[in-house]
Amino acid sequence: MQTRERIVSERIRFGRPGIGDLEREGICAVDMHCHTNHSDAPVRIRDAVSRSRSLGIGISITDHNVVSGSRDAIESSPESLIIPGIEISALDGPHILVYFYDLSDLIDFYHHHIEGKKQQSPFLAIRLTTSEILDRVSGYSCLCAAAHPFGYLFFNKGIGRCVERNYLSPDLISRFDALEAICGGMPRSGNIRAAHLAERCNLGIVGGSDAHLLRDYGTVLTCSPADTVGDFLDSIRKHQTTLIGKEKTLVGKGLTGTVLITHYLPYTLPSLSIHYEQNLPRLQRFFRTMRGHRR
Repeated sequence: MQTRERIVSERIRFGRPGIGDLEREGICAVDMHCHTNHSDAPVRIRDAVSRSRSLGIGISITDHNVVSGSRDAIESSPESLIIPGIEISALDGPHILVYFYDLSDLIDFYHHHIEGKKQQSPFLAIRLTTSEILDRVSGYSCLCAAAHPFGYLFFNKGIGRCVERNYLSPDLISRFDALEAICGGMPRSGNIRAAHLAERCNLGIVGGSDAHLLRDYGTVLTCSPADTVGDFLDSIRKHQTTLIGKEKTLVGKGLTGTVLITHYLPYTLPSLSIHYEQNLPRLQRFFRTMRGHRR
């Protein structure tokens, strides 16, 4: 265990990022998990871009099941390091971060594979499973990372949690290019478990704030000497990135939760329906297991 802790800590550091120090060392830092008002956050694109510039970092706009935020950010600031991205909510639970080398591929992927699979609660699970999503991205130049592998709260929104509860096959993990080893919305214990899982499965690592408020942009960073989209994604794939970041405080999580509630209220009934559909097979499996034990 001590050896594993040492290996993980060489590339992953918890704490407030010192962006000035990174710049002086020639290191490029990117917050790989940010949300805007194109999905379930109040952050305007121009404010997101302005914030990233003032901090001296790159960002990836990974809105839920939609790419218009990423598109608008890139088109409004082509000189900035903005990685085309999307966070997809799979029907069987996990959230999947997909980063594209080219904006046109992101838009093509969305129109051909995601747009028609969204449900009435547009930011929750689409009608594709994790395996089906991974199948569909395989034809594109992109990088797939499992978001918050052991999240979130009592929901099954991470690949690690779904596997350990026997909802999904462990073989699915190896199909990802990377795991999100620091997620700003997760507790420290969950992030440490994600870091260990990435090391054990020999996967790349990314880190992101999972920011839904402007104040949280840049609190978790993925670092690499690479300064272009393509080279940066390649460095993740080659296990050359390091992470530094700090999770949200309880107050910060409370503020984020309040924001999220206001965005999902208009979709209360369809959201409940989606959660019911997701959890019904798990409940049925649980009761079958209980009946088997009684026999």
